[in-house]
Amino acid sequence: MKQRTLSRPVTIKGNALHTGEAVTLTIKPAPVNHGVVFCRVDLSGSPEIVPRVDKVTDLVRATTIQSGHVKIHTVEHVLSALSGCGIDNVTVEMNASEPPIMDGSARPYVNLIIEGEPVEQDKEREFYTLDTAVSVAKGNSSIIALPYDGLKISCTSADDRGIHTQHLSLTIDPETFIAQVAPARTFTIYEDIEELLKLGKIRGGSLDSAIVIKGDKVMSKEPLRFKDEFVRHKILDIIGDISLLGMPLKAHIVATRPGHALNAELTKALFERMHQRKSGGGKKKGSARAPLQMDVASLDIRSILDILPHRYPFVMIDRVVEIMGAEELVAIKNVTFNEPYFGGHFPGNPVMPGVLQLEAMAQAAGILIVRWNNWVPRPAFFMSADKVKFRKPVLPGDQLRIHAKLTKVRSNKIAVAEVSCSVDGQVVSSAELMITIVDEAEME
Repeated sequence: MKQRTLSRPVTIKGNALHTGEAVTLTIKPAPVNHGVVFCRVDLSGSPEIVPRVDKVTDLVRATTIQSGHVKIHTVEHVLSALSGCGIDNVTVEMNASEPPIMDGSARPYVNLIIEGEPVEQDKEREFYTLDTAVSVAKGNSSIIALPYDGLKISCTSADDRGIHTQHLSLTIDPETFIAQVAPARTFTIYEDIEELLKLGKIRGGSLDSAIVIKGDKVMSKEPLRFKDEFVRHKILDIIGDISLLGMPLKAHIVATRPGHALNAELTKALFERMHQRKSGGGKKKGSARAPLQMDVASLDIRSILDILPHRYPFVMIDRVVEIMGAEELVAIKNVTFNEPYFGGHFPGNPVMPGVLQLEAMAQAAGILIVRWNNWVPRPAFFMSADKVKFRKPVLPGDQLRIHAKLTKVRSNKIAVAEVSCSVDGQVVSSAELMITIVDEAEME
């Protein structure tokens, strides 16, 4: 099965459900292996976010992703439409923080995708085929994913009162998704509306964009599109949330009373298993290294030594002080007069060698590529350096502040990073580096 994109850009306009903002959203074609990327064109530099489960930050009645200070709310309907229609590579440009809600379903986005004329590309689609059962549960809600040659979802939807209990099982392909899932609208309980408003949610909500359930009554401007529309929308949300895995999934998902938070927990568990299996390639059974349990905000020297293979006198990172998503970090290197290289570089006029600044940048990028792979520890190797510049000398007593940002990642193994070193807010060196990680079996 080939990867797919669109033949041409397509645009839709409307109001966001939770923020109430007017939004213009454009889906643009992208090359093979690009994946789905969101772009905030309303912000300086038009920052991009790759929708992945490790970037999920808020799951109250929607799925929010964040990279650094850039957020996008309520991504599930757009992601569900792209995944359900079998679209692999696009850029989704938005001039606000949340896609338009439209009628509360994925159908407007499906129509937009069809208008863009999906087209096959010259590259095979890669799937994650689940090989063992994975389950998550909370209270009376649970989801289990089972091995299956395709994507099948069996879902039971119910509220706390036992009213409107619905069950449906579907094998998901583009035809089934477009006809049976995409038209199902979002819904809420009438008694929950006041609390959601207090939380700053549903500012753009109306009976045009959602179904409201009050007692045993259904309130909406349009009659129900299916007798079991609620469970169909739950399936729609599951498809959108599991697309945060980063690649199409082959599994049978059995869900009872699911929600965005539980969907995300399942996707996290699948994500970790997927990367554990990748990191274990070529090793004997049972010898795959588990992900490190890292503080997601910063890393001390002990954690750094768990990630980097370097040791004295070649550890060029003292601490990671900030981690922004899976693509960006800030690290520090304290430069003291006791550094062993100052004895010869240069006597009477100690200056930190430029190549060691470059090494510090490479080590920071190496930590990032391990972070990208969910902290599964594998040696990172420096492959190449481009656009290298040294602007000012670094002296004893200086603190190097190293800023690294991944700009490209291929096959989760090879990455390009833009890295710079600064002292007291002034850039002293910078480079564009290529880094790769390898399995221990490959090293042998």
